Amino acid sequence: MPAAVLRNGGTAVEQREGQPARQADDGWWSGRLHELWSVADRAQDVTGLADSLYGMLLGMPGVVAVVGTRWTGGLLHYLRSVTRAEPTPALVEIEQDCGARGAARAPKGEPVVTVHEVSELDAGMPHVQVLLAAGARAVAGCTVPLGQGDLASFMVGTVGIGAIDRTLRTRLKQVAEVTVVSDRRITARRRDEMRQVSDAFLAEASLQMDSSLDVEKTSRRVARMAVPAVAEGCLLHLCRSGGLTPVASTHMDAREQEWLGVVADEDPWLADVLRRVVDGGQGLVLRGDELAGGPFGATASGAGRAVRSLSVNPLKARGRTLGTLTFLYHRVDIAEEAPRFLAGLADRAALAIDSSTLYEQRRRHVVSLQRHLLPSGLPRTPGLTLSSAYEVGDASLDVGGDFYDAVPGAQGEVTLLIGDVCGRGAEAAALTGLARHTLRTLIEDGRPPEHALGRLNQALLREGTSRFVTALVAVLVPDGRGFHLRYWSAGHPAPLLRRADGAVEELPAHGDLLGVLEDIEYGSGSAHVAPGDALVLFTDGVTEARAADGTFFESRLRDAVARQGAGEPRGFAERLAEAAVEFRATGADDIAVLVAHAGVAA
Repeated sequence: MPAAVLRNGGTAVEQREGQPARQADDGWWSGRLHELWSVADRAQDVTGLADSLYGMLLGMPGVVAVVGTRWTGGLLHYLRSVTRAEPTPALVEIEQDCGARGAARAPKGEPVVTVHEVSELDAGMPHVQVLLAAGARAVAGCTVPLGQGDLASFMVGTVGIGAIDRTLRTRLKQVAEVTVVSDRRITARRRDEMRQVSDAFLAEASLQMDSSLDVEKTSRRVARMAVPAVAEGCLLHLCRSGGLTPVASTHMDAREQEWLGVVADEDPWLADVLRRVVDGGQGLVLRGDELAGGPFGATASGAGRAVRSLSVNPLKARGRTLGTLTFLYHRVDIAEEAPRFLAGLADRAALAIDSSTLYEQRRRHVVSLQRHLLPSGLPRTPGLTLSSAYEVGDASLDVGGDFYDAVPGAQGEVTLLIGDVCGRGAEAAALTGLARHTLRTLIEDGRPPEHALGRLNQALLREGTSRFVTALVAVLVPDGRGFHLRYWSAGHPAPLLRRADGAVEELPAHGDLLGVLEDIEYGSGSAHVAPGDALVLFTDGVTEARAADGTFFESRLRDAVARQGAGEPRGFAERLAEAAVEFRATGADDIAVLVAHAGVAA
């Protein structure tokens, strides 16, 4: 009877026509098994290891099929099989919930081999269908525990009960033992790799999240970083106005983005889960039946069916719970190290968000204080259009010392004030208020500008401050042909006069700083402001704005005034301030601009 030699996963099998295959060399099994133990110990070439194990079993006499499955409870994840008809190993991902009837169970202690007639098994199970299709009449099975609470089940289908002898049982048990060792080694290696990757990811995440001081941007950055690196979807809720408000949602499938946003905002089941996490202060993971009743899991509809597990962690920083960080997974298994990693990521996200929140609160306080140091509005003055702008230059959010004001007179004149207190912070803010209100009060009382500046100088000296103040007072008096301008400067940058034809003139101004000397001299001058002309006052934050190449905006200021003054008069000051900000790459000084444009009714 002719013989044929088959090779299954590297296994030599001698087979005669009409007879089951038999192992060509018993010693070969021991040698090959020793090699596989070495592979399993190193946790290398997992696919090759599985193919070899299956091929070795298929080479046993009377064996017609070998089937392996992986389970989590009653959930069948995948099926691997080889048969006489299809000796090439086939791996099929199933993810089928077989319930209690199909759940594999592993005995405690050493692996145990059980034997059944195939007819005794549930023909509706995918692995049983493979055995039946291969012509198996009996099956030897062995179930072993794997990591993450999973089970692996091996079944060897034979032509009959008689083919399941002691040798086959022993070798099936040996294959199961190799699988357990391999799984342990792979799990340990993956745990180490995951820990290294997680630590690197957390470090990078901290840098990325800390790079923005905007709460909304920080929240969106957290969500974008996590998908798909951590999970297939991410939701971030913050505690606001007594409830949880969604501030960021991201899904790896852009088509599901809108759906996820609606779920984050409106779903009551999810809202209840998030509230439980906030109230309990502990993270949780939901999977399988635990997702029932919500928008996720096998019982859900639409895009939610793809979500097989869910993790929620509270965002806690500085003793406060800020919100929740939720991850959606299209898989059931989550690494054993995941809770530690997710808690670490949530802690870093919470700290970044809390820092952004505190920054935003401080920014609002500073803006409010700064607003009170500046006039709430500019007066309407016949024949003039007044415009102003203020830009904060210091990211530290200390209050700046720039100020401006406009005081109308009884005879149609208007007095413009602009100044700058040296430095930033609480002391600078106090002196800013002192300077503006002192000058304004004295001007309103009809005192001459020289007298007002002198009184301010004395007030600063009495305060004993080490800070100095620059100031400029300009008076515009209507003369029937426009306005007559007189100005007095105490160490402040010289104003510019933009003529109607676009020409720009600098008005000389010098004078001593305020708050330094008992007796001071002022720089003063005069000019005529005709209809269409504009008087431009500014602080040194404009002239000292510096580009990346070291160029100061002062070198381009005249061109900028000529260009920006050609537009709508009411927006002149804003356009000039924006031009300085766009030019600026370095420099932390605030910018104040005050413009009086003649010839246009207010």
